Amino acid sequence: MAVKIRLARRGRKKAAIYDIVVADARAPRDGKFIEKLGTYNPNTVPAFIDFNEDKAFQWVMNGAQPTDTVKAMLSYRGILYKKHLQVGVIKGAISQETADQRFNEWKESKDAKIEAKRQQVGSEKEAKRAAALEAERKVNVARAEAIRQREAEKAAANAPAEEATEAPAEGGEGESTEEQA
Repeated sequence: MAVKIRLARRGRKKAAIYDIVVADARAPRDGKFIEKLGTYNPNTVPAFIDFNEDKAFQWVMNGAQPTDTVKAMLSYRGILYKKHLQVGVIKGAISQETADQRFNEWKESKDAKIEAKRQQVGSEKEAKRAAALEAERKVNVARAEAIRQREAEKAAANAPAEEATEAPAEGGEGESTEEQA
């Protein structure tokens, strides 16, 4: 029986979340599985991957074949590197202490890179939000200035029109009295 480590889809339409499962290769994608190892959410940045690394390592060492996507995840989390080191220990090329030391150094550097990525994404998000807020403030100031100018123009247009209508009325009365005299 060929055993695969693969993804089983769940979640709603256009918002998929996947389970990382160990299943018979002949079983359907979302069907029967042997063991659930964890979950994968590609909708976040960076993608959220949570699985039992010890169980995954055990299955990989026993010969379970990961699919391409799961293989990338296992590589990302260091399971395949750990397997590589363990095979070296089994063959006698390196000692277990050396393998553990190399893996721990790699894991620390990888965790630092992941945390830096999270920080970068968070700071970029804040920068975009601040830029959008500043652009909105500029638009609001421009609108307020345009409204003030229109009101000033209306007031200026109404004031001379009122004076112009009052002046001919006074002059018109004066002219009519002169004509009558």
